[in-house]
Amino acid sequence: MSDNKIIVVAGATGAQGGGLARAILNDPAREFALRALTRDPNSEKAQELARLGAELVACDIGDEAALVKAYEGAYGAFCVTFFWAHFSPERELAEASAMARAAKTAGLKQVIWSTLEDTRKFISLEDDRMPTLMGKYKVPHFDAKGEADGVFRQLGVPTTFLLTSFYWDNFIYFGSGPQKGPDGKYAITLPMGDRKLPGIAAEDIGKCALGIFKAGDEFTGRTVGISGEHLTGEEMAAALGGALGIDVGYNAVEPAVYRSFGFPSAEDLGNMFQFNRDFSGYFCGIRDVALSRKLNPEMQDLKTWLAANASKIPLG
Repeated sequence: MSDNKIIVVAGATGAQGGGLARAILNDPAREFALRALTRDPNSEKAQELARLGAELVACDIGDEAALVKAYEGAYGAFCVTFFWAHFSPERELAEASAMARAAKTAGLKQVIWSTLEDTRKFISLEDDRMPTLMGKYKVPHFDAKGEADGVFRQLGVPTTFLLTSFYWDNFIYFGSGPQKGPDGKYAITLPMGDRKLPGIAAEDIGKCALGIFKAGDEFTGRTVGISGEHLTGEEMAAALGGALGIDVGYNAVEPAVYRSFGFPSAEDLGNMFQFNRDFSGYFCGIRDVALSRKLNPEMQDLKTWLAANASKIPLG
């Protein structure tokens, strides 16, 4: 491993970090070596990475001193936080800031920060078209990430700001797939109206990140949005129906209705989809499918992803 440039990957057993970890390990060019950060090196996923050639480091991404040590001797780092583990924007900002400061201290040459928009730059806290949440956010799991961008910039960390898209994997794991209604018919429910939503396979995020690392400093200081395809709710429903062999409709509810559904983070996600809908020109425009395919020639569209994954989608 010492012959290759070391990339330190946060969340190496998660969706985004795990995708990059596998992309590095499976890269025929073997340009980089993987140093995988994990809270539990003994977990099955971590041990699998070790068997494939990863160096494992036990590290909490909020621990700046531990991060500096983990970054020692490395070329670059992939920085990501996981809001859904704690539902705290403040913790996300603290973790991102710790990673930024550690990257600066360690003198890393290339950093990717997996961020999202600070939606408060688009719709103010006083704007009642969308409720303010937790007292100071519009979309909590977006806003703190976007706020953290400034920390990387102020410190002068050589950073690419990576904007991701809706995971198609959510159709499997987070109840976003077709649900049977009172009429016995299946439908997906989104408050997107007729606007397109950028989507991506989680594993393709890591492959795009590898493409950015391979490009050296080409994307340093830039914001890069990635997506496999932009689709309306109707188009997603049709693709799901074709892959599952059933009729799937699209239930286009208003964001206020979605926010009222009562599941954890329904308000956060309702606001997120409203932001995606109301600013769809910007949101889709910055998530460039052509650039994404240049970074990752194996990029999947929804139909391709469904061909491999439809059997995993539970039907509610």
